[in-house]
Amino acid sequence: MTETWLVADVGGTNSRLGLATHDGLLAGSSASFANDAYPEFDRLVAEYLAGQGAEITALCAGVAGPVRAGRAQLTNRDWQIDADRLAQTTGATRVTLINDLQAQGYALDDLDAARLTPIWQATPPPPRATRMVLGLGTGCNIAVTHDLGSRLFVPPAEAGHSRLPHLEDLAPAMARLEMDHLPVEAFLSGPGLSRLHKALHDQDASPAEILTGHSPAQRDTRAAATTLLGQVLGNFATIHLPMGGIFLIGGLARALLPRLDTTALRANFTQKGPYRAILEDIPLWLITDDDAALRGCARLLRQG
Repeated sequence: MTETWLVADVGGTNSRLGLATHDGLLAGSSASFANDAYPEFDRLVAEYLAGQGAEITALCAGVAGPVRAGRAQLTNRDWQIDADRLAQTTGATRVTLINDLQAQGYALDDLDAARLTPIWQATPPPPRATRMVLGLGTGCNIAVTHDLGSRLFVPPAEAGHSRLPHLEDLAPAMARLEMDHLPVEAFLSGPGLSRLHKALHDQDASPAEILTGHSPAQRDTRAAATTLLGQVLGNFATIHLPMGGIFLIGGLARALLPRLDTTALRANFTQKGPYRAILEDIPLWLITDDDAALRGCARLLRQG
């Protein structure tokens, strides 16, 4: 008898759920839900399974927040998710909670090539090279994927809460925030883009307005975001050396990339002195698969 698994991508704003088997994600099973409609994640899960008429044996959820000892606290929402409680809610005998970017990292070998858009190419990567995913959405984080041959290994990270790089041109704007800790996602995220615009120009604007607007201030904010993104990508790349490529994912990444000066982005990315040549060999891709994290959760369950 084929086992059925529940896989979930739990973001700060929306959650996506799907069903999977050992062969992968079941076509047509994924559905997106607005988190504001549910007081807790367990209620959302129960509603989804009832609507699918499904009984599951295992569950894996990628959660937008740190996971410790089978419990997760969302960074940008007052939801606590508990593996034992989910097992009681669903009847699953195996419940695995991981960071949402870990789920994206586990998905890299299961993505359709049509859902990968090259931003810039480089030399062919060496076999089993390390890869990195950077997510830009309600928050920001990375995942580093290590190919161990028979399985993938993606350690957890909360890199979006590492400190923003100090850039002289942006120093006055950063100082105006009056924050003791200035994490990367303070500017590189959906809410962060609005925060960056406010800090630079003392104007309130939504991310959509900043991305599509033609005013000098809006263009300036996009240019500043380009500089920051390139610098942050370069910093993370020198730490992890993802010679297999960097993959951007998330709603902000998909909206932002087509509107950025990729020449300026790459110039800031490779601005690492004697390590420029190494970074120039790292390709950059954009993932456009809404179900990527679900595929990653299914991969992790399949690995056992």
